Amino acid sequence: MTATSILSIGEAMVELSTAGQPELWRLGIAGDTLNTAWYLRRQLPLDWQVAYFSRVGLGEFSQKMIDFLNAEGIDTAHIGRDPQREIALYAISLKDGERSFTYWRDTSAARGLADDPEALAQALQGVGIAYFSGITLGILPEAGRAALLAALQTARRAGTQVVFDPNLRPRLWSSNAAMCDAVEAAAAISDLILPSFDDEAAFFGDADPQATIARYLGCGSGQVVVKAGGKAIHYGGAEGAGLVDGLALAVPVDTTSAGDSFNAGYLAARIAGDDVAGAIRKAHEVSLRVISQHGALVR
Repeated sequence: MTATSILSIGEAMVELSTAGQPELWRLGIAGDTLNTAWYLRRQLPLDWQVAYFSRVGLGEFSQKMIDFLNAEGIDTAHIGRDPQREIALYAISLKDGERSFTYWRDTSAARGLADDPEALAQALQGVGIAYFSGITLGILPEAGRAALLAALQTARRAGTQVVFDPNLRPRLWSSNAAMCDAVEAAAAISDLILPSFDDEAAFFGDADPQATIARYLGCGSGQVVVKAGGKAIHYGGAEGAGLVDGLALAVPVDTTSAGDSFNAGYLAARIAGDDVAGAIRKAHEVSLRVISQHGALVR
């Protein structure tokens, strides 16, 4: 790999979403870090490589995931195969544009994605940007989390920019305290944090976005951009502090992947040379288009 490459790390799943008719469901492939990789591939120039790091099984649906990523131009060379476990499944239910999820992921092959340190190190070697999330951490056993963070820290020392979305999902964790501790450990080895304020307020007790920024900078991260569901977006860190206000609003059809697509839009704009505020505005435009349609991946 080269410096013009992004490696997204996490769990891809079979997605069932409404097809617009009662009792009719549409099958897709999605997952938070996969969604971001997909939107990055659609926004970055072709000389940028977008790759996905995960673990799947040997069965038909795992192969569907591999085939889908290959067809979409996302490199699958570092996706491992598990002879015992399979790809996970989730379904999206919608009410007034807001989504809820039902998961079948306890035996997901992706829970072992960090079990081979050599494969992980090889995938990260020379990567320009490594992207992961709190969901990536949440699906892993404790040893796997430690191995992943150690590998990312090594890559960061070698010049890789590490980008982290806390994406707080308490159902994946033994306790809220365990989740918060792991997220702040990840922040300590990350250059850019892309949290959502509602989650940060709920689980860390942050009074306002500035408190979220200060806490993550205090952990050791370099820059923080706080998503706020269409409200003013605050940022702070090594590249200065400020807010972007007056963002367009829309009534959502489906908020699935709103944050994932924002993250992709922000990174793509920064790679293209936009400053922080300009990248935030472009990222918001991407997420507005995404929430206007059903499903995680909107063409």
